[in-house]
Amino acid sequence: MKTICFEIMGEAQAQGRPRAGKSFSGKTVLYDPATSRDFKQYVKLVASQYKPQELITGPIHLEMTFYQPIPKKYQTKPKQALIEAGVLLPVTKPDVDNLAKGVKDGLTKIIWQDDSQVVSMMVRKLYSMTPKVAVHITYE
Repeated sequence: MKTICFEIMGEAQAQGRPRAGKSFSGKTVLYDPATSRDFKQYVKLVASQYKPQELITGPIHLEMTFYQPIPKKYQTKPKQALIEAGVLLPVTKPDVDNLAKGVKDGLTKIIWQDDSQVVSMMVRKLYSMTPKVAVHITYE
C-alpha cells in the first residue's frame, strides 16, 4: 500500500450549493460560489506538490481531519483543557460532508482520476489554534 499525506493550511471552505445565472445568450448556467471555487483552486495548488507520477486509477482510502478555529467563547483555560482532551468538539456548521466534498473535488485530476474511486472515507472535525486540513490517502 502506498500513502500520500499532506496538510492544507488555513480554514477549509465547505462546498457551497451551485448558483444559477444567465449567460449572454440567455441560457441558464450553474456555477460554483466564489469561496468554494477559490478553496478548490487552493487545494489543487497544494496537492500538486504531492501528486504521484501518474494519476491513481484504483481504489482509494481517504482520511481527512479538519481543524477548525476555536471560537472566542472557548478560549478560556477550562474550555482549552476540554478541547485538548478531545471532549469539546465542533458541532456547528459547516457539515463534514460538505467540507469533504470541497477537498475531494480539488484533488480530482491532480491525485486521482475521479472521486468515485474513494471506497472508504473517514472525516473528522476538531478544534485547533491553527486551522488546516490533514489529508491521508492510501492506495495500491
